[in-house]
Amino acid sequence: MKNQNRSNTKGLTLIELLVALVICGLVIAGMYRLFVAQSKAYTVQDQVVEVQQGIRSAMEILLRDLRMAGFDNDSLSSKISIANPIVVGDHSVTVSYEYDDTTQYTVTYSREVETKRLLRQSTTQKAPPPDGDGSVTANPQEVLLENVEALDFTYGVDTNNDGSLDSWVSAGAVGMNKVVAVRVVLTANPDQTNPDVKNWVSPRTLASAVTIRNLSFKK
Repeated sequence: MKNQNRSNTKGLTLIELLVALVICGLVIAGMYRLFVAQSKAYTVQDQVVEVQQGIRSAMEILLRDLRMAGFDNDSLSSKISIANPIVVGDHSVTVSYEYDDTTQYTVTYSREVETKRLLRQSTTQKAPPPDGDGSVTANPQEVLLENVEALDFTYGVDTNNDGSLDSWVSAGAVGMNKVVAVRVVLTANPDQTNPDVKNWVSPRTLASAVTIRNLSFKK
């Protein structure tokens, strides 16, 4: 009868099994930390893109109204005369323009300090009788952008009345000079409820300038 050699039996000892489990645990923990880091980075980038798109959209709306400042078609059928095409401010601006022969639009852009919101307030004014009823209707305020850190305006002025821009000045230095261009600087933050965004992302700023043709061509 042959003796069986049990010393050659293959298998895992308890220590080897424990070492394998520890190594697997470390690998899984590393993969989890990498996943969490990637998720945070994705969230941050997503909110950065969102605020950048929001700033661009708000800027486009603002510049569209600025371009219309002082518009008056000067036709014989028009009953509208724009007396105050633009009211300047360092952190707000108001523009007026003719919408149709009997309607004037006045739009104000400002930053609400308490809530850090960019607001757009439009007012519709009808021509006086007999061409209109003379009514003035203030429309509800629109919130164009949240988490706005700054809204700054500077103005290109025509100092010699030749219809061209001569210098850029603050609202307080405009004086009697004609405003022919406006430069806007808009700064906003991503949503600050996420601590990762709050700690990692700085405010985003967009600057743009627009020529107010309806004013620069008028002597």
